[in-house]
Amino acid sequence: MPKLRRALLLSSAIALAGAGLVPLLTSGPAAATPFNVKHLNKIQRRLISAELIGELGGTSMTPNSRPGGGDPDSGGGVDGAPDTPPADFAYAGGANSVPSSFRPTRTGTCSSRHGDNVKVNQNCLNVSDPDLQGRGQANNETFIAQDRYRPDHLVASDNDYLRGDGTCGAAYSFDRGRSWHDSTVPNGFTRGDLFGGNARQYWQAGGDTSVAWDTRGNAYLSCQVFNRGAGASSNPDQSSGFFVYRSTGNDGASWSFPGRPVTAFFQPDGGGVLEDKQLLAVDASKSSPYRDRVYVTWTEFAADGTGYIWESYSSDYGQTFGPRVLVSRESALCSNSFGVPTPQGPCNENQFSQPFTGSDGSLYVAYANFNNTVSGTDNRNQILLAKSSDGGQSFGTPVKVSDYYDLPECDAYQGDGADPGRSCVPEKGSSTKSVFRAVNYPSGAANPRRPSQVVVTFGSYVNRHSNESNGCVPDGISPDSGADLYTGVKTPGACNNDIVVSVSNDGGKTFTGTSTDVRAETTVTQTRRQATTDQWFQWAAFSNRGELAVDYYDRQYGDDETTGYSDFSISGSRDASTFATDRVTSSSMPPPTEFPGAKGGQFWGDYVGLAVTDEAHPVWSDTRSLDLFTCPSSGPPRLCTGVEDNGLVANDEDMYTATVAVPRR
Repeated sequence: MPKLRRALLLSSAIALAGAGLVPLLTSGPAAATPFNVKHLNKIQRRLISAELIGELGGTSMTPNSRPGGGDPDSGGGVDGAPDTPPADFAYAGGANSVPSSFRPTRTGTCSSRHGDNVKVNQNCLNVSDPDLQGRGQANNETFIAQDRYRPDHLVASDNDYLRGDGTCGAAYSFDRGRSWHDSTVPNGFTRGDLFGGNARQYWQAGGDTSVAWDTRGNAYLSCQVFNRGAGASSNPDQSSGFFVYRSTGNDGASWSFPGRPVTAFFQPDGGGVLEDKQLLAVDASKSSPYRDRVYVTWTEFAADGTGYIWESYSSDYGQTFGPRVLVSRESALCSNSFGVPTPQGPCNENQFSQPFTGSDGSLYVAYANFNNTVSGTDNRNQILLAKSSDGGQSFGTPVKVSDYYDLPECDAYQGDGADPGRSCVPEKGSSTKSVFRAVNYPSGAANPRRPSQVVVTFGSYVNRHSNESNGCVPDGISPDSGADLYTGVKTPGACNNDIVVSVSNDGGKTFTGTSTDVRAETTVTQTRRQATTDQWFQWAAFSNRGELAVDYYDRQYGDDETTGYSDFSISGSRDASTFATDRVTSSSMPPPTEFPGAKGGQFWGDYVGLAVTDEAHPVWSDTRSLDLFTCPSSGPPRLCTGVEDNGLVANDEDMYTATVAVPRR
């Protein structure tokens, strides 16, 4: 069962724990009692993370004395008693020296820049209590889309914690991303006919957003909404659903109300299933037989231990969605079903699906699969791709894109309690400040000039730059968490995550990585310093000219690789083989401190986005802005900065973008 544990623990819970989403793993359509740690069965206790147990209110804690206190093993801080006054506060220095993310301009927004990097979310920083750091102010899991036919127009979305809990945030630009305006997604409630036949179903939180344009100037936003259930709140309701919102003719400035359901589960007493990681795509080709069709794919983690990929589509501009269709169909590639039921075939453990379309109307879905068989200390998994040629009504047998190796277990290399049960991106040497959860996932795109050319990018910890020849050796999986282990993780020049690209020139029938060892595959990250440093959280897109662009977090600059700081880069290629790379960030970003645990910030999102037409618009979650707190004093209120337990100055997470050329050699 260790492999199953990894598939669910690292794949299903990794993002949603950070967003606070409680997995619904009890059997039956609804549990008789609220679902909390008292009702976990044996296998659930093995699978669920310590942070989720904390979110469910499992134990108590001793308050931490500094900003961000809240032991991830305990359930305190965020959902427990408030911390004692932080000891390491520093006066922010007066009204004129507070960060621009806090002080509004005459327009009433907190527009901010770092060089030519532009802040997308225009809201002003909330001053949160230290024990709730990140819960009242953070922007992560960023996504962006550009109207191909009116390229001045862009929309962006993210997980936005402005209102005190995660929600689906949105913004729009009329000038190719040079300036931005916030818009509000009206997701406070939806119609209640699917939820007990009530007039309304109210939602506590939301996230996992994505956006896209159709060919007629309408923008679409996919949002997961959910209720947390007992433990995190006094309300046992754990209903959840995926809803799509349309911006009809005003370019993302406002959104239709209420959202249109893709799939939904009514669980007023707790229990049921976990619907996870939905992403949206729209067929924006005027020549396609499925022009303007809206697609959503997701993973369903069920009480029987399975995790299948599903798809649903709308052929009426997001007004209604049809029955779900199985994407992760039966395949000989899935040789290990873990002894778990196989009601939809042996490919029963999957995650991180991404739909994308070709100009000929083909629909592709790339996803991570964990059903491959390994032996000894090998811990690889595989990226699969399924294709639909009938507008999402059915899918062919999945094909193998490539093997890949996931990121290493955090606790094993960053210290006990770093991020229990999670993988992360450890910096090299003695520093252990980089503990935000991270995994490798696929992102694909079809060439608009050559629809038969399909590429899929993904991260791999073992690659042509990082393998046994320089001391990076797979070492099996952790018996405690099921996460991957390696030798050489903290050794400079040994292990490092790369962004790999696998290419199909026959419409997704075969890929260059189908039968090639990932150690020999082409990497997007080809500069000299990238051969010994980490790159992760990528997104891929083609330009109108057929150039491939890929953006990602990058530690090749300065001393990022030893301090845990990060930058953002973009690589470009005319042939999907030889890549040039440019730095996007104007300076390095410190490790995130929001959503803190015992060793630092644990949640920086799960993915980033990219939009490309003639130019590229990378988008990321930026940590260069200071976080602010009320100084611990009985006198008049003043603003203070704070220092975390690991010595980092507390920072905020904002959505940033830039307008750049696709790099060329």
